[in-house]
Order: sequence, then C-alpha cells, then structure tokens
Amino acid sequence: MSTEQPQDEEDDDDLRYFVRIGQTDLDGTKTVERSLSEMNGIGRRTARIIADKADIDRMATFGRLEDEEIERVVEAVETYADEIPEWLANHRNGYFSGETTHETGNDLQMTRRQDINRMKMIDSYKGARHKRGQKVRGQRTKSTGRTEGTIGVNVEEIKEEQAAEEEAGEE
Repeated sequence: MSTEQPQDEEDDDDLRYFVRIGQTDLDGTKTVERSLSEMNGIGRRTARIIADKADIDRMATFGRLEDEEIERVVEAVETYADEIPEWLANHRNGYFSGETTHETGNDLQMTRRQDINRMKMIDSYKGARHKRGQKVRGQRTKSTGRTEGTIGVNVEEIKEEQAAEEEAGEE
C-alpha cells in the first residue's frame, strides 16, 4: 500500500462551494468553464473566452482559485460585452437606446420579459402569438405543440362502461 493520498482527496478547507458573480451563485466544485456556463447569458463558448481573457486554466476547479483570480474572472464577465463583436452579443439594438449589449444573470431575464411585454402591448404579430400561448417563430402547429391532452381512445374508460352495461344486463 502506498502512503500517498490520491489527488481526489485533497484538503477541502480551501474549497469554496459557492462563488458569487453578480447576483448568481456558481458551483465551486466544478471546473471554471462549466460553472460559468451555468450562468444565464453565458454559454460554453463564452465561458471559454472569459477564462482565456482572465488568464485562468478553464479546467481548474472554480472553488480552489485564489481571490485575485476570482476577481479577474468577475471583471472579465462584467467587461465581456465591451470587447466582443456586435454579432456575438445577446441583446442587439435595444428598443429605447439602440445600443447592443450582452446581458447576463437576472438582467437577461428581465430584459427578455420587458421585450415580450412590449410586443404584447403594441399587439404585434409576435405579441399576439405570445398572448395566446402559441408558437412564435413560424414553427409548425398542425401536429406539434398541442396542450389539450391526449386525443384518441381511452381503452380503460370503454372497458369500465362495458362492464357496467354487462352488470346492468344481468340484473
């Protein structure tokens, strides 16, 4: 038997289980790339870009990073929108300001909700589809997206009715 401990059983004293960026708690037990991709508005590609920009190994455990490294990641997330091309941003040509921004966290959810409510209020085609709960982006609705439940034969109900008729006929 070896006297060395496996690397998996490292000292857990320096592991942060939660790392807070903005208003989001990220899992500190996962890699930097995977933890960042759990945040709204940041996917795998964006997480990889942010880790490279912060000069951090993307496969390192996020909770084991030093405070200085975590601050670099936070700053990279906050300044990400300023350094990417316009086509890569997730909120282009805002309605009121006309600016292109990259929203993350709760800001993304709030912006999306405001955009949908504005479409509903002006009663645009997309807004009307949102109001009715139908598909918005031209998808097929004849055979998919049904919400009324199953249409067809309920075999159990028919058998119960037949059994009730037979009992009534025997009496």
